[in-house]
Order: sequence, then C-alpha cells, then structure tokens
Amino acid sequence: MNTILGASLFAMLFAQFLKLFTHMMQTRRLNLMRFVESGGMPSSHTSFVVCLSTSIGLVDGWNSSVFAVAVTFALIVMYDATGVRRAAGLQARVLNQIIDELGKGHMIQDKRLKELLGHTPKEVLAGALLGICVALAFNLPLPLGP
Repeated sequence: MNTILGASLFAMLFAQFLKLFTHMMQTRRLNLMRFVESGGMPSSHTSFVVCLSTSIGLVDGWNSSVFAVAVTFALIVMYDATGVRRAAGLQARVLNQIIDELGKGHMIQDKRLKELLGHTPKEVLAGALLGICVALAFNLPLPLGP
C-alpha cells in the first residue's frame, strides 16, 4: 500500500478511535457508535487531510505542486468542518429545541436532527496535530544502527 495513503487512513481511524475515549470522559458512558459518527474530538477529517499534506511535504518536498494542492484541500476541509458543518449542527440543535417545544401537546413529526456535524476550532486543531504526528511517525526515515 502507498505509505502516504496508509498513514492518512491510520490517522483518520486513530482519531475515530480516540473519539470513543473523549466522549466517554465527557459523558462517563462508552458509546461505540462514536467510532462511526461525525463530529467530536479530535476531527478525523482534519487528521486525514493534514497527515496527507504533511506526508506529501516530507516525501515530495515542501515546494512541490502536489504539496500545494494537498494543503489547499486540507484548508478547505478544515474550513468546512468549523464553518459550514458546524453551523448546520447548531441549526439542527435549534430546530430540535423547536420540535421539543412544539411537540408538547401538538401533533408534529418528532424525528430529531443530527446535531453533531461539525467541529469546534479546538477539535480541528487537535485533529491537525494528530495528523502531523502520524505523518512524522510514518514518513521519517528510521536511523540505521549505531
């Protein structure tokens, strides 16, 4: 397998795994669904794209065109995670509150919307740091012997 792709996939899966523990620390309950859900600490999307761009920089060079494309892609993903998707999650929370209030004694559809869609800047930063660490671990040459 391609080392850069393998490292990036590992970073994403490791971030999803860490969400089990960060969620458990907040709620005092283990929720295995957090492994496959979006949102939460750290951002697995950010871990993936930052690991990808860092690995490309390490392997192909920081001045390469492919590194520039990867960084642009990473910035778009991180902006989307903290901007558009986070705003959609906040809107879902408000709509759920409206449903709760209107639903008291009224006949309305009570299907709740998913609120955890995006990320806080802190969650994206944690994902970025995780991505950099995984990229360094996978792509730095190991020292040979004494």
